[in-house]
This record gives sequence, structure tokens and C-alpha cells, in this order.
Amino acid sequence: MEKLRNLIGKEVEEAFEKNGYERKYGKVTLSNRPDLCEYQCNGAMAAAREYKCAPFMISDKIAESLRENPMFESAESVKPGFLNLKLDTEYLAGYLRGMAADTERLGCETCRDPKTIMIDYGGPNVAKPLHVGHLRSAIIGESIKRIGRFMGHTMIGDVHLGDWGLQMGLIITELKERKPELVYFKEDYTGEYPKEAPFTISELEEIYPTASAKSKEDEAFKEAAMQATYELQHGRQGYEALLSHILNVSVSDLKRNYENLNVSFELWKGESDAQPYIPDMVQKMKDDGYAYISEGALVVDVKEDSDTKEIPPCMILKSDGASLYNTTDLATIVWRMQDYHPDEIIYVVDKRQELYFTQVFRCAKKTGLVEPETGLKFLGFGTMNGKDGKPFKTREGGVMRLEYLVNEINEEMYKKISDNHTVQEEEGRRTARIVALSAIKYGDLSNQAAKDYIFDVERFTSFEGNTGPYILYTIVRIKSILKKYQAEKTLPESAQILAAHSDSEKALMLEISKFNSMMESAFMDTAPHKVCAYIYDLANAFNHFYHETKILAEPDETVQAGYICLLWLTKRALEICIDVLGFEAPDKM
Repeated sequence: MEKLRNLIGKEVEEAFEKNGYERKYGKVTLSNRPDLCEYQCNGAMAAAREYKCAPFMISDKIAESLRENPMFESAESVKPGFLNLKLDTEYLAGYLRGMAADTERLGCETCRDPKTIMIDYGGPNVAKPLHVGHLRSAIIGESIKRIGRFMGHTMIGDVHLGDWGLQMGLIITELKERKPELVYFKEDYTGEYPKEAPFTISELEEIYPTASAKSKEDEAFKEAAMQATYELQHGRQGYEALLSHILNVSVSDLKRNYENLNVSFELWKGESDAQPYIPDMVQKMKDDGYAYISEGALVVDVKEDSDTKEIPPCMILKSDGASLYNTTDLATIVWRMQDYHPDEIIYVVDKRQELYFTQVFRCAKKTGLVEPETGLKFLGFGTMNGKDGKPFKTREGGVMRLEYLVNEINEEMYKKISDNHTVQEEEGRRTARIVALSAIKYGDLSNQAAKDYIFDVERFTSFEGNTGPYILYTIVRIKSILKKYQAEKTLPESAQILAAHSDSEKALMLEISKFNSMMESAFMDTAPHKVCAYIYDLANAFNHFYHETKILAEPDETVQAGYICLLWLTKRALEICIDVLGFEAPDKM
């Protein structure tokens, strides 16, 4: 189903052509003065220079032509040459009827050229609990994946675990000190290793920080950890078995925490999965003349003539031959290209890593790890700050575990729900979890990803204003009206959306009509905040219409049935949008 603005644009372009002007001047935009009109065209201003006349002389002719068009309620020429347009209410109702006929997608066309797109988001380290610093990557990445999938692309999310390097050696060394009798530490052991891990997730989460702190004070311990890391990376079987245990225990816990956020991944790959690809990749970079030794390290130059600031070389191997994050990320690109052949890879990471990813992307392109047309996109997000404007911390000043933050907001929502209504505890807590997730996700996603924002629990959990709970409350209100109608009547088969009976009804219809173009724009710009802005405007338009209109008390049953059809369409648009944002609405609140 073609976007409404495109349909309007075609009519205006034809009016320009009919009057002897080029079609290109008929571009139509949403009005920036909705108090005056709904759509506008400023093409006469530009056309006047080419046709050497006053702009209003052109806009007058176009307006005169469009007044005969049944699409428009009014077409006005306003000096010095603006064209103000208002849609005919019956035409608008007809467009919405077309949307409603497509109950799954509301007429939103899937892309004509579907792509395979991989998204690198999450990035947790194994053996460590998720903390609030992981929130933005998970929430933004999940939403972009869902938006892309809705638009018809094959979207593949990869958690990209931090499961390699010194942290593994630290855990192994600390475990060896605590339980030296374990078979994993016997070099001459040739039997099968135990299937059960020699630690729980709680023990594992305590082992790593203990080992990390010890390595900063005990040089011998640090040396032992580095040696353990080296032996792991060079195939010591006992240590590989321990790594397998660490991954199994950690990933099970990570999956549970991500599920609580309604975040999922198609791939649970880690840095360790990229290791087999490193030797051949490095050798090819050497053979092709891209990699060279600089101060003992192997590097690839990635600077370009157009650079306005210094872009350092991309380091491939350290002077001792050890790999780095760069090496792993480049090798990860190699296996992604071999196994999935993506058209684009999007990295959802902290915006402070932009220089790093500039180096990695340029190196991948220059050395031929990806095809020239393969997209490598850095989507950097800002910092989640507390009310003091500093990175979000616990009351004690430490980094808060994500699980604790979610529980805190769940409790806050349960308290608000319990204070406002008498509810059974089980039902109240289930509803509180649903609404709390909307508060967290909408609170984050309603901000442009690249910007820092204040995480304000009190504001995010409010049922008023630009919040997730306000959006859900609007959906629940619509569900309640529909349920009451259905309890008393059966919607006639002939029921359909009718021409608007009031300004508030038309305003609601206009907001619904923007759905298709908004979804396309949100995907093209990887911008979930555009979905949030749309549903906030839509919720406001509905609530204004609701307060001005006696829907269930409407005496004319045909008009009332039209209202019910419009409410269903509003609810469906809101539900699709919150689904791509990664949360859902309860049946009541």
C-alpha cells in the first residue's frame, strides 16, 4: 500500500506539470504549522527562480488546479508562494480502510530488496553479571532487529560474548588455587572431563573479581594467569574443558537475564569462536602486503587522505604475537562473511568506541575481508546517567547489576498498581513486570541513541507524559472500550471507518495514516526513537478524541460502529509499534 504522502505528492506533481512547470517542484511535506494545514508544498518558491516570476503566481495556479481534486478538502496559496493542503475527510477515511484491511501490517509494504543484516549487540563478558552498562546495547539492538524484520529483512542478532583473553586465565588460576585437586589441572590426564561444572554461577561471579583484584597486587599471580591464558589459547585440553563449563554456566544465566528484558539472540557466539580464523587472516594480510611490523607489532595503515584528524594504524598482533580485540573483531567479520554473507553488519556499542571501529572497518575494507558493497555500520549510543548527570550508579557508588535495576522498577510499578487498584498479588506482579519493562525500554528508546540521557525511575514509571506506562494505559483504555462494546453488541459486517465527524477524529486519523512512512524511516535511519515519537503523538491524538467523543453513548449505530473500527485500527498500530520496541501491553492496568 503506497504511503499517503507519496499519493499526495503525485497529485501535486501532476498539478505542477499540468500548469507547465517541472514535476520536481511538487514535493510535499508534513506541515510545520498544523494549525494552518496538514500538508504543504514550498516548490513554488524554488520554481519562481527558474520561471522568472513571483512565487505566488505559481502557487495560485497549483492551488486552483488542486481545488478540483477530490483528495483535498482545501488547497490554499499563501504569499509569498506557499501551498497549504488539507485532505478530504472521505478520502482520508478510505485510506484508513485500506490500512485496516491488512490486519497484519496495516498496508506497510515490505522492502523490495530484502537484505541479510547482522547486528552485533549485547557484548557481555562471561563469568560476570550483566550491569546497567549493558542495558542500552541490548534494548537498542533488539529494537533495530525487530524493526528490520518487520520491514522484510533477514535480521541476525549476535550477542558477541567476551569469552577470551586474560579474564579466562584469571578465573582458571584462581580456581586452581582453590581446588588444585581438580582433574583439569593435571597435565597428564587423558580421561573424560566431568560434565558438571565445578562451580555455580554465584561462585563464578565471585571468582572473577577476586582474581582480578589479586592480579593487581600479586605479580606472581598475574604471571600465572597470563601463562594460563597462553596455554588455553594454545589448546591445553583441561583448560578448554574449563572454558566450556564457564560458558555453559554463564550463558544460561545471561539468557535468563536477557529473557527478562524480552531480548533474544539468534547467535550466542563469542570471541573464542573467531580464534580459528585468525592465523589464515593474518597470513593473508601479510601476503597481500597490507600488514607490516611497526615497533614490534603487526599493523595495517588505515588513514585516508580526506582525514581531518589522526587515525592510527590498526594493530593486528602485539609484539609478542598475541591477538587483541582488533584481531578478534576482524576474525569475527571473516566467519560472519563465510557463514552468513551479510549485506550489512551493524554494531550497537558505546559511542566512545567510534575511533576503534573506524580502524576496524577500514582495515576490513582495505584488506578485502568484506566485499566493497558490504555495509559496516557503527551505531554508537550515549551514556545512561543518574539524576546527578553522571553515569548511573548504585547508592553506594558502584555499578548496579541489571537484574537489581529491573527488580527495583518492578517493585515501583507494583506499588503504583496496588495503590491505585485492588488486585490479586499474582496478577498485580505479572502486570507490574509488563508495565515496568515498558518503562525501562521506552525510557531509553524515546531518546536518540547517540545522546546521553537521565535514567529517572520516578518519571519513567509515571502513567502521565511521554512514558511507556502512558502508552500502555492508552492501549488498555482502547481494549476496555472494545470489550464493553463487544459485550453488548456484534459489530455489523458492513461496519467501516467513516469520514471524520470532528476535528479531533480527523487528527487521530491523520496520525494513524503516518504509520507506513514512519516505519520505513525508523528502519532507514536505525532510529527506534522515531517509533516512540509516533506512538506518543498517536496516543495523545486518541486520548483527545476519547475525551471529546461519547463513543459508547453514540446513538447512531452506524457512526458508533465506525468509531469502533477506528479504535481497532489505533490499537493495532500501537501494538505493532510496541512489539518492534520490544514490549507488550497487559489486558488491564
